[in-house]
Amino acid sequence: MDRDEAMRRAKSWWSAVSDLGNVPLSTRDAQVVLADLIGELSAALDAENFDPTIAERAGATFVGMRLSNPKVLARSANVFAGLDRKVQSLIPDGVSNRSAALFGSFGHGYAAALRSSILADQHALHHAMSVARRQTQDALRLSDTRFRAVFEHAAVAIAIADTDGVLIDVNPALSTIFATRAEKLRGTKLSDHLHPDDRGRFDEVCAELVATGEGTVRVETRFPRKGKNDGWALFAITLIKGVDGHDDYVLASGEDVTDRRALQAELYDQARRDPLTGLPNRLLLREALDTAISSAAPTDRIGLCFLDLDGFKTINDRYGHGAGDRLLAAVASRLGKQAAENGYIVARLGGDEFIALIPVPAEPATVLAAAQGMIAALDEPFEVEDHKTTVSVSIGVLVPSVAGADPDKLLDSADAALYRAKADGGGVLFIHDPGNP
Repeated sequence: MDRDEAMRRAKSWWSAVSDLGNVPLSTRDAQVVLADLIGELSAALDAENFDPTIAERAGATFVGMRLSNPKVLARSANVFAGLDRKVQSLIPDGVSNRSAALFGSFGHGYAAALRSSILADQHALHHAMSVARRQTQDALRLSDTRFRAVFEHAAVAIAIADTDGVLIDVNPALSTIFATRAEKLRGTKLSDHLHPDDRGRFDEVCAELVATGEGTVRVETRFPRKGKNDGWALFAITLIKGVDGHDDYVLASGEDVTDRRALQAELYDQARRDPLTGLPNRLLLREALDTAISSAAPTDRIGLCFLDLDGFKTINDRYGHGAGDRLLAAVASRLGKQAAENGYIVARLGGDEFIALIPVPAEPATVLAAAQGMIAALDEPFEVEDHKTTVSVSIGVLVPSVAGADPDKLLDSADAALYRAKADGGGVLFIHDPGNP
């Protein structure tokens, strides 16, 4: 990709995300940074030895530019899709998988940098508290003006507790997290306001810290929210040694990380979904295969149905790639519904290739029935550019023993079954026996 094209895309990217943070750069400088990132991403996507981790630096760069709003990810998706289209003519097979992997690495780098930023803020707060304690020689003298200003106005939640975990004081940010007034929090234990299943572990961690006599521990834990799903908070808990005869106490600082965890869950799902069809992609299929193999009994079998649309290139050539994409999405919708109703998964591997994984226990009859069900699901014509179009498919079927199997060899065998079905003229359902090619 030449520099002019990279700058054009950088301007579009900047326009999409510039309102999501206070970026300490001029518009021109920010666009130059994004153009450099686009150049690196484009080169990675086009490389012979594909390395998606290059995109992690791009995600971290966004956090460094103070673009820490989770909407950054959603608004950046089109940039990666555009890179996908840019190189599609060069490496037509697996481009979407590369683009999805790049976007997943971008999100991973973004989330990791965001977490590091949160931990750095917490460390700075603890350092400030330690300095204030040394200056005043009594960190519990809450009348100290400087300490009180930090305590009351910090964006980070702060709690002071005795060594039994009973809260002595809390700041407004902690009251906001738990949606409870400060006076109702004082005298209770911090763990009282956490999810019931997390309280015991939290108290154990705090007790171990007190028994050790020094240090800081970090705990990520759930807390209930009225009328909502449980929230998540990340606490850094430090034991502060008392001075001048005062007792030791515990200082806890925390952040509501509910949105960050939701972002991580979304990124996890996006990395395992085909962006065009919403079906599982190769990564999710491979993970499902690994799980089936690791948990299989010696006689367990799975079913693999490798499916390819007959004559799909003709549709692309006649109506254009946009129409072809819409047809693939419609096919995927029917296959996905069929799979959900019958308890198996169907993934898109790329192009017009799909593969269904029928879980243990799978027998030839049940796998054959699943394959025939997929064919039946595609019987009704599809609407393509105001024309009714019928779709025929070729399917290679495999029912292998799965215990101790090599997942790559299983997929290769399923591919061989599809190849045989296509070689027999297409529109064929072929059951493959690896021992009798």
